[in-house]
Amino acid sequence: QVQLTESGGGLVQGEESLKLSCAMSGRSFDNHRMGWFRQAPGKERESVACFSYTGARTLYADSVKGRFTISRDSARNTLYLQMDRLKPEDTGVYYCAVDSRPYSCNSPTNYDHWGQGTQVTVSS
Repeated sequence: QVQLTESGGGLVQGEESLKLSCAMSGRSFDNHRMGWFRQAPGKERESVACFSYTGARTLYADSVKGRFTISRDSARNTLYLQMDRLKPEDTGVYYCAVDSRPYSCNSPTNYDHWGQGTQVTVSS
């Protein structure tokens, strides 16, 4: 029943910005872990940023700290990822994910609902 719809990906040059959106239908954000993940060709899917089960804590990958900001709008059931000062190393397919279980939010294996993925390409 849960469906995640992503938008905002695209092609940009280095140092530019993008904002990704992930709208969730079918469930409330309450008591859900929510996160953004990315996967580059030939690499494992990795956590970019996420909210804990309670929503009181956020976790960021070291590679994006200070550049990316995760946020949410509970009224719209939408998750956001503001990406500033993008680098070519940020290139990959970005996924949003949610889960209702009280597990850590930064492990890809701990999610049971995923978006379709959106391509982000950053040129130098």
